[in-house]
Amino acid sequence: MVEKLHEYQGPIGILHTWRDSLRDKWEGWKEKRPRTLLELLQSLGLAERPENQKEDECPPEVNVEQYSHIFRKKTRSELVRISAAVMGIEFSYAAETAFVSPTLLNIGVDHQHMSLVWAVSPCIGFFVTPILGSLSDRCKLPLGRRRPFLIMLACGVFLGLILVPNGKLLGHWVEGDLAPGNNFWAIFFTVLGTVLLDFDADACQSPARAYLLDICVPEDHAKGLSTFTIMAGLGGCIGYLLGGIDWDSLKFGELMGGHVRAVFTLVTFLFIGCVTYTISSFKEMPLKLLQSNQTRILITAADEDIDVENKLTEYAPKSYGTLKDDVNENEIENNEPRLIPEHATFGHYLKTIVVMPKSIKLLCLTNLFCWMAHVCYSLYFTDYVGEAVFGGDPTALMGTEKKILYEQGVRFGSVGMAMYSLSCACYSSVIERLIKRFGAKRVYVGGLLFYSTGMFLMAITRHKFSVIFFSWAAGVMYSTMFTMPYLLIAHYHSTNTFADNVRGQEPDDQIRGLGTDVAVVSSMVFVAQFILSMCMGTIVSISGTTSAVVYTASFLAFCASIVASQIVYLDL
Repeated sequence: MVEKLHEYQGPIGILHTWRDSLRDKWEGWKEKRPRTLLELLQSLGLAERPENQKEDECPPEVNVEQYSHIFRKKTRSELVRISAAVMGIEFSYAAETAFVSPTLLNIGVDHQHMSLVWAVSPCIGFFVTPILGSLSDRCKLPLGRRRPFLIMLACGVFLGLILVPNGKLLGHWVEGDLAPGNNFWAIFFTVLGTVLLDFDADACQSPARAYLLDICVPEDHAKGLSTFTIMAGLGGCIGYLLGGIDWDSLKFGELMGGHVRAVFTLVTFLFIGCVTYTISSFKEMPLKLLQSNQTRILITAADEDIDVENKLTEYAPKSYGTLKDDVNENEIENNEPRLIPEHATFGHYLKTIVVMPKSIKLLCLTNLFCWMAHVCYSLYFTDYVGEAVFGGDPTALMGTEKKILYEQGVRFGSVGMAMYSLSCACYSSVIERLIKRFGAKRVYVGGLLFYSTGMFLMAITRHKFSVIFFSWAAGVMYSTMFTMPYLLIAHYHSTNTFADNVRGQEPDDQIRGLGTDVAVVSSMVFVAQFILSMCMGTIVSISGTTSAVVYTASFLAFCASIVASQIVYLDL
């Protein structure tokens, strides 16, 4: 009937029919579209719909044997696959550290405005990252709670890796004018790519860590986090080495259009491969299934550590979020975990970001000092080597002896940073055994004091040998702060306890999600970047030497060790 009607009406009638159909769909969407933030989160599966509450009270029977991998110990190769994403993140970090600043200067951004560009990402990340962690704790998507956010942030890193090396080309394509002064869109695309790359690369580590801790049993947390840090160190080392190759002299560099584009192209493909390798490794248990009573999963006989006769795992998924409350004896005997309660709202999680137990506050303060000490090294180290060690001058004219010495110092400093990444991977391979032998407190405080001493001796000697030798101390601290805070957080959640009650909260409101706590502690990197971007220039100007950067790193690491000595370690 409709086809015959179209034959009589012709093309105009068909267009009117399509128009009416689109109008009906538009009116229907306007009626059902989310009008508030809560409705938007509900439509995305990040908040609970009121009409689904009755369904959640009686969850359907689900075959949970497909999630048995969550409750068994992982092999080293499996942990490597789970941690591959951070290796890709470190690839992008290496490219960012080496080439973003020269790229910004090349398109006409001066040093003063470049500092403002670097301050944008910390401002965004400090507020957004903990909220993303809270949303991941409540995410009800079938894919899981961590992997959707890992994929979303990885897409942001991918866009940043595309925009940074091609921002100038895209800007000229939009403007249609290659005049030297007409570079607004080139700056816009490059700065946008820089912010996306810097923010998403930092924020992406939180869901990656939470994913690792979620699908590993508590006994594997130390081994898993050490593997995570090994992969990070290897990624940084390989990334810096990729940037050290002279791609302009190779055919691949000519094909890609230059050294920077060749490096970013390789890093982009490596990043996609690493993230894909991780998110396709193990399934996450959906939140609805976690909130049901079906949390005790049958374990196959493949795990020799589990009593096969009982067939029930001794590993309860407490790391999926805890509610600090009085645990009755029946729950302890039955080994039932304190999962995220169904009455928990997004407001509860936002409240826990501000109101924290003393143990989490101390971890945040320690991590803040650690990141400030590390940022002094990572962002300003090559400049220190070029000026203080080699005696060069970055403001000297091209071709002069001072300029040549400075450029040699920058390249030599890059070698030192590659050594720090390598030492990070080496130390991470033994940190688990050190924790078992000496205890978490000695390893944590000792690693920070080792870095503080190394930076102090480097600043005093100002020698090429000390640049290489004491850079290994930076790898020790990087491995320490990449492992210890998150091992302690996982231990707090797996034991269902915190050191102190939170003042001003009732016991039923003391809800702490693993993703929230990981994100809050991780967000200290943004605070550290912002503080140092505001004050480091003043410190160097007052002291009159770039050695002040290394002295500051030593002092901040010493402060971190003092705070770390006050952390609650429980039985670690």
